[in-house]
Amino acid sequence: QVQLVESGGGLVQPGGSLRLSCAASGFTFSSATMSWYRRAPGKEREFVARVLSAGIRTNYADSVKGRFTISRDNAKNTVYLQMNNLKPEDTAVYYCNAIYKTDYWGQGTQVTVSS
Repeated sequence: QVQLVESGGGLVQPGGSLRLSCAASGFTFSSATMSWYRRAPGKEREFVARVLSAGIRTNYADSVKGRFTISRDNAKNTVYLQMNNLKPEDTAVYYCNAIYKTDYWGQGTQVTVSS
C-alpha cells in the first residue's frame, strides 16, 4: 500500500521559512521522481518543484526559484521542500507527488504566510 505523508506546514510570517517533509512507503522510493505541488484558495493545483530519482537533477517553478529547495534522502524514503523568504502568495495546501509506474499523491499540508 502506497503512502505519502506530508508534514511541516503551518503559519509563518512573510520572510520566514518552513521545511516540508514527505515520508513515502509502499514503493521503490529510490526509483521514483518526487515532486511538490500546491493549490492556493480558488486556484488550480500548480507545480512547485521536482527532483529525479538520483537526487541530482531538480526543476522549479519560476515563482519559487531562488527561494525553495527540493531534496531527497533515499535512505529515509523522504523528500523535503525547504522554503525560504516566504510570501503571502505562497499560501496554499502543499502536496507531495511520486511518479513510479503511476502517480501517487499525499493528503497535503497547509502553509499559511501571513502577518
